[in-house]
Amino acid sequence: MTNWNQIAAELDGLEIVTDADRITKLSLDYYHFSPVLQAQLSEKRADLVVRAATETDVLKVARVCVKNKIPLTVRGAGTGNYGQCIPLAGGIVLDVTPMNKIRWIKPGLASVEPGVKMAAFDKKAREIGWELRMYPSTYRTATIGGFIGGGSVGAGSINYGQLRDRGNLHAVRIVTMEDEPKILELRSDEVQQVNHAYGTNGIIIELEIPLAPAYPWAELIVTFDEFLEAAKFGQAIADSDGLVKKWVSVFADPIPTYFTALKDYIPTGKSCALLTIAETSLEPFDDLVKEWGGEITYKKIGQEAKKGTSLVEFGWNHTTLHARSIDPNLTYLQTFYWTLERVEQMYRYFGDEVMIHLEFVRVGGTAIPVGIQLVRYSTEERLNEIIKYHEDNGAGIGNPHTYILEDGGRKVVDPVQVAFKERVDPYGLLNPGKMRGWEERKQ
Repeated sequence: MTNWNQIAAELDGLEIVTDADRITKLSLDYYHFSPVLQAQLSEKRADLVVRAATETDVLKVARVCVKNKIPLTVRGAGTGNYGQCIPLAGGIVLDVTPMNKIRWIKPGLASVEPGVKMAAFDKKAREIGWELRMYPSTYRTATIGGFIGGGSVGAGSINYGQLRDRGNLHAVRIVTMEDEPKILELRSDEVQQVNHAYGTNGIIIELEIPLAPAYPWAELIVTFDEFLEAAKFGQAIADSDGLVKKWVSVFADPIPTYFTALKDYIPTGKSCALLTIAETSLEPFDDLVKEWGGEITYKKIGQEAKKGTSLVEFGWNHTTLHARSIDPNLTYLQTFYWTLERVEQMYRYFGDEVMIHLEFVRVGGTAIPVGIQLVRYSTEERLNEIIKYHEDNGAGIGNPHTYILEDGGRKVVDPVQVAFKERVDPYGLLNPGKMRGWEERKQ
């Protein structure tokens, strides 16, 4: 049994959380979007939470954990959906949100600490005409380190693909969990050893990230009588290289009925597209809307678009959040459809049991439709049948109903990441139970 009073004494000088309610809050994320994960993770808690403000703090926590063989799970804002930051084996949760310094920004590149919030960073970067390449719908609260550790795509992926695509992360500095923890700097392709690894391969203390040119963005809603026309419109926008855009999302009826704040702009029975388009591209965009028979019902430009709730907060997994606030029996899937033909097949086969929500992402140089579908949940067995039908028919499922790194989107063990963990975390203390390759290696 670990003597937590003794551990707290060894961590003297750091901010330690012992209040049970705060420990609960800092042990969980949005895992409850999945009824499968809800049953598996609802009781998981840290024994202690430590908040780190400097890399010296992180080194101290790492030394104490290695010395006492205590599991350590790193968290940012906790906006993930698969239990990425939930401690399966208790131990210490390390909250790095106090590490929120922007070290430097220059044209096209920036260096930040992991706890920097994405919205706060963009506000600063836009002062010199740049912004983040991509961000999740939790943009206002999510941290950059948390997004790198547990995210994969977001608004901007229509231009820059996925986080793990070469060039979307330039460098990271991490603290290891060796007998004498040290700081390592990984650059270029080396960063893939920790990119989207759920914090199993080192504690990120600094990141060097590429930026995108900042445009004056307009937010729009376009409605359609038929979902498949809306989907084709979305693909047409994604394929229009001359139109500058950041985000294209399409929703089949009845999903828009869950967007209560937008009910005045999306008539009942309509499907719709929500988009972020550069203001300089609005004139040719209007022509494309007419070509596909859509109707623009909402448009915000200039300073108006920066006020209030962004439309992006109705896309990505915020769609699931809004829908579940009305019907908590809903859950979701993540799907690479690859083609609109496959979208149509699934749309006709499942009907309202699987309501299609599309996001357009660049993969291998081509913009493809990916799904974050809403699923009317009945049983885990039926959910698995739905997943199997998709996979049997050529769709790729990034399963959001597992907390295992490799069982989500990758489906295979990454030997490079396993080998790197052997080097930097030889005792397997970082976020244990999340990396299948490590568990299989031990067996």
